[in-house]
Amino acid sequence: MNKWLRFAKWLWSTPWPVYALTTLQSHLIGAVFVFAFLRFGLPLDTFLDIGPFQLVNQYLFIGTLVLGLLAGAVISTWLIIPVLRAMRSSEPFDRQARHRTLNMPAYQAWLQGAIWVLGTTVFVAVNFSVSHRLALIMGVTAVLGGLVTCIISYLQSERLMRPIMRRALGAGVPVDSHLPGVRRRIILGWVLTTAVPSLGIVLVVIAYHFDQLGDDPRVVIRAIGMLAIAALVTGVFGMQLVSTSVADPVRDLQSAVKRVQQGDFSARTAVYDATEMGALQVGFNEMVADLEERETMQDLFGRYVGEDVVLHALENGTELGGSERTVGVLFVDLAGSTEFAAINEPARVVKVLNDFFRIVVDTVDEHGGYINKFQGDAALAIFGAPMEAWDPAGQALATARALGRKMESIHPLTAGIGISYGTVIAGHIGHAKRFEYTVIGDPVNEASRLTSLAKLEQGGVLAARRAVEAADPEEADRWTFGRAVELRGRGAMTQLARPLRPTLADRWQAAHDLGLEELPTVTEPTLRESLLDDDEEEVDAAIDADAAHIPNEELPGRSPAENPGRESR
Repeated sequence: MNKWLRFAKWLWSTPWPVYALTTLQSHLIGAVFVFAFLRFGLPLDTFLDIGPFQLVNQYLFIGTLVLGLLAGAVISTWLIIPVLRAMRSSEPFDRQARHRTLNMPAYQAWLQGAIWVLGTTVFVAVNFSVSHRLALIMGVTAVLGGLVTCIISYLQSERLMRPIMRRALGAGVPVDSHLPGVRRRIILGWVLTTAVPSLGIVLVVIAYHFDQLGDDPRVVIRAIGMLAIAALVTGVFGMQLVSTSVADPVRDLQSAVKRVQQGDFSARTAVYDATEMGALQVGFNEMVADLEERETMQDLFGRYVGEDVVLHALENGTELGGSERTVGVLFVDLAGSTEFAAINEPARVVKVLNDFFRIVVDTVDEHGGYINKFQGDAALAIFGAPMEAWDPAGQALATARALGRKMESIHPLTAGIGISYGTVIAGHIGHAKRFEYTVIGDPVNEASRLTSLAKLEQGGVLAARRAVEAADPEEADRWTFGRAVELRGRGAMTQLARPLRPTLADRWQAAHDLGLEELPTVTEPTLRESLLDDDEEEVDAAIDADAAHIPNEELPGRSPAENPGRESR
């Protein structure tokens, strides 16, 4: 008993109860209209002598209606049993359930048509012995009424079956579907709303013309008036069914397209139509799935190589080779990360590194740069390649100053930041099957060497003079020059520059950018004194220490002194 109650409760939550009621409704509306038309619109006893046979027809009408409804209920139940089983299962619809689901509206229309044909045959056979005209009038009226009923039943069933169609069409729309498409649906709407009422009016006029409806014109007027009213009612109802069968899928597609236009590539439209509209729904979903996959690939590609490289590759291709570009180069490297990793838990090391790279990437992005690569605990940023930059040197210098202020938040580690500027070769280097976008040139080497030296500098930021001279004057005024040194691996001298000391407002702004409510407190000596004004022996010792990878603690130091100011140029 509980099993049947659970089944009944589940069945009540499906579209089938509404489906059954609408099917019954279409039967009753068609039958009642035919009865009302023959009883009031075209009363047969006004021009035919049928005597007590009118009462016989009424009983016959009730009997055939009840039998027709019972037969329709039994056959419909038999048709939907495979569909019910498939709906109860979590598995995809099998072939039989899918076929029954897709063809259920057509099956229902054909079933109702068969019931109406049988009922009409019974009426014609019974009334033929009384009057040929009576049998003909009843037969034609029943045929037209049955046709209207079948069309309404099909259009209603097609709409109500959409939730079930959605599951049945999970594997796609069948290519060999013979279901009525959009064009046939519109034709069915025309038959329902125009052809049948017009044909009824024409037949009434012809019958009256040939004296088959008696001599009273009021009979014809009533019949035509009733048919006209029926045309208006079925016109509104029928066109609503036809229009929604087309408008609903189009509206769903329009909504999904709008979501895609807004950047939501997860948008999908439900597939509940086995006609051209269903094929359009499936095609849209497949297209958006491809777009989503491309977007995912582009996002992943952008995370690996940078969005600028992706855009450059899409616009210019990926041919091996490079071109000369004038760029600003920024190299940043953590100091003491190896020792830090040796004495701390891996989880803390990973967190510190992620915080470090988050600050670097966000700051470089804010200033229009491009992270070319990560190398262990270091990062190389380029300004001016692959995308053009309005002030490559100035943007690199501004980024360095911002990073220098923000590095305090990743205590206990410090970082060295080196900036250079000049001409490099930028392009795709490697093999046709495996390559990367990179930059090669003296500015890259110079920035790397400056980074090693900057780890010993108070503030951790050093730039080459040529970078400051190439920058916008507003940015250049924020830097001061020191002495020239010969960096390892370079034959030319490099004059050092460092940013002027940040004001308290600058430090508060940096803390605000990082989401800090107070300035970081440095409890360990993480900052070195300036190398710009050290004597020659001390600077050379620092450069030699960089070449020999001597730990910072072994370098000589002295108390920091104020820089006398930016050298005039």
